[in-house]
Amino acid sequence: MKNIKGLYQKYGHAVPLLVYGIIYLSWFTWLERTNTKNYHIIHMAVDDHIPFCEVFIIPYLLWFAYVSAVVVFLFFSNKTDYFKACAFLFTGMTVFLIISTLFPNGHDLRLAAMPRDNIFTSMVAALWKADTPTNLWPSIHVYNSIGAHLAVMHNEKLRGRRPVAIGSGILAFSIILSTVFIKQHSVFDVLTGILMGALMYVLVYRRDWIAAMSAQRNRKTPQID
Repeated sequence: MKNIKGLYQKYGHAVPLLVYGIIYLSWFTWLERTNTKNYHIIHMAVDDHIPFCEVFIIPYLLWFAYVSAVVVFLFFSNKTDYFKACAFLFTGMTVFLIISTLFPNGHDLRLAAMPRDNIFTSMVAALWKADTPTNLWPSIHVYNSIGAHLAVMHNEKLRGRRPVAIGSGILAFSIILSTVFIKQHSVFDVLTGILMGALMYVLVYRRDWIAAMSAQRNRKTPQID
C-alpha cells in the first residue's frame, strides 16, 4: 500500500493526461464518423494560390512525435511546466471539439488526382484516405505546435540548449506551413489556430495562473514533520 501511494505521488500527474486522452480520442472519433456531410465549407481566396507540395507531409507527420516528446519530457522533468503545457493543449483541443460539434466544418481543397507519383504523394494519399476533410477549425496541428514550442521555450533545461530551441522553432514553423501545403487546412484554420495560441499564451504563461494555483495549494497543504 505504501509503495502504491509512493508511485501515485511520483506519477499521479499522468492521470489527467490519460483521462483527457481517452475523452479527446473518443469525441474526435465520433465527430469523424458523424460530420461526413452537411458541413460548412471553410475557404479563403488565398487557399487557391497555395501550391501543393507533398514533401511537407514529413513535418506534418512529425507533429505527433514532436508534441508527444515535449509532454513526456516535461512529465519527468518539471511538474509545473508539464501542467502548464497540459492546460494550454487541453483547453485549445476542447475548444476545437466544441466548435466541431456545434459548427460542423470541412474544406474542398484536396486534389482530384496527385500531380506526381512519388513516396511523398503516396504518403499524402494514405493520410487523406485515413483522415476526412472535416473537423478542421481551428487547426490543432497549428495550435499544438505553438503550444509545444512555447513549452520548450519556457522550460529552463530545454531553452538553455540552443540547438533544441532552434530545432523546435523550425519544426513548429514547418508543421504550420505543412497544413496548407498538403491541403489539410485552409489559411483560415491556420490564422485562427495562431490567434487561439496567442490568447492561451497570455492566460497560461503571462498570467502564470498554473503556478499561482500550485503555490496556493502548497500553502494550504499541512506540513507533516
